[in-house]
Amino acid sequence: VLGRLLLGGAFVFAGLRNLGSMSFLTGALSARGVPLASIVLITGIAIQCVAGLLLMIGLYSAFAALGLIVFLIVATLIFHNFWDYQGEERVAHLNGVITNTALAGSFLLVVAYG
Repeated sequence: VLGRLLLGGAFVFAGLRNLGSMSFLTGALSARGVPLASIVLITGIAIQCVAGLLLMIGLYSAFAALGLIVFLIVATLIFHNFWDYQGEERVAHLNGVITNTALAGSFLLVVAYG
């Protein structure tokens, strides 16, 4: 239960925080060539908040975890393109990939064990 609260809560918090950065994030998505950036952003925030909340309360946990895995894959591909960077920036983006990979692994455990 504590694991679901912490994992889900982190994504609810991040989604709510992203609401406050919508103009910046829409610009970042547009700069990366993402079509319909504002719709993609709103969809991502909705997935973070709804799936995170479902995970926290233990309702449809496997589906919530799968939704967050998809979110992580898309977000990682868009925002953590470490291959385009050098030095410290490359390390920071690579760390983002590693972190998101570990989170995806934790969500696979939720899928497997509830």
